[in-house]
Amino acid sequence: MQFKQIIGQAAIKQRLINTVTENRVSHAQLFLGPEGSGSLALAVAYAQFLSCEDKQADDSCGICSSCRKYQKLMHPDLHFSYPFFAKHKDDTAITFIDQWREAFLSNPYLTLDIWRSYLDAENKQANINIAECHQIIKKLSFKPFESAYKIMILWLPEYLDKEGNALLKIIEEPQPNTLFLLVAQNQDQILNTILSRTQLVKIPALTYEEIKDHLINQHNQTQHAAAEIAYLSNGNLTEALAMLGQDNKSYHTLFIQWLRLCFSNKGIEIIGFVEQIAKMGRENQKNFLRYGISFMRECCLLMAGAGNLVHLPATELETAQKMTSVMNVSMAQAVSAELEKAHYHVERNANPKILFLDVSLLIISFLKNKSIPQGSHYI
Repeated sequence: MQFKQIIGQAAIKQRLINTVTENRVSHAQLFLGPEGSGSLALAVAYAQFLSCEDKQADDSCGICSSCRKYQKLMHPDLHFSYPFFAKHKDDTAITFIDQWREAFLSNPYLTLDIWRSYLDAENKQANINIAECHQIIKKLSFKPFESAYKIMILWLPEYLDKEGNALLKIIEEPQPNTLFLLVAQNQDQILNTILSRTQLVKIPALTYEEIKDHLINQHNQTQHAAAEIAYLSNGNLTEALAMLGQDNKSYHTLFIQWLRLCFSNKGIEIIGFVEQIAKMGRENQKNFLRYGISFMRECCLLMAGAGNLVHLPATELETAQKMTSVMNVSMAQAVSAELEKAHYHVERNANPKILFLDVSLLIISFLKNKSIPQGSHYI
């Protein structure tokens, strides 16, 4: 994995390169970033750069012996640890290394759900067990074989339970030229004893423009389709790529149609619309609701006089501006809250006809009353 293969994150890439060129490489680092930001890919690219035999000014060379092994995740000084679904108490990450390589090489923006699909997970809970902790200690007790560094990349340390305390000594006092790179999403779920022993590398979500440009240039999306997916993904490239495989629907048109029907209180037409939404399939229903939540949030920003923070395409911005004349902030927040509840229930396989009809009736009450009743939890 090379830095140039990773979307955006220019400042983080330069920071990582500088730690190498200025000889400031910390032995334990925590790459902390939201899902779909490229944290894991950055850790692997950083490890490859550290081990490259012919480093370039801004990237690994990609052609030396070390880089070729890294590109297959088969370098003898590169080790991985990650959550897995153990069938036996002595299972470790090495038990699933072939699936891990296949999963990462297919999609470096890996998520736990994607990783689960490569394993026979059944109903087991993912974790990093004590056998794996002992295996990590064993791997890191040897000197590097070929490169200047022996590197352990531990993905999702949130799944280390109290057994993770077994790693404290190896993290705090590793062998010379041994690096520990942890890649996490939720800082609050990491053992404090581990957290305090690492240097934080905070990785932001991708920008709207970065995702949009990637979809246009690498996935041949139209400007409109790329803009809508980038908007819906909210900085998560994994979500954006997942949406490519779904039906190409204009969620904006559908959502505005729904609001207009509710505002006009056209009961028969609303029932017809609900039946249309019910046929869309669960993933498209979730994306439709996600779009509605994001759109209502932008409307709230407009109503609050923070138009400079709104990032809507021109046509959608014009619609949002018109909505401010028929809706106030409390109403918009109430609608958004109901959409969030609906998204939660769609994920849990609620009956879509009943669910969307119920939400429609609530939206009608919000829009027709022009205010939220006293005592409501939206106030």
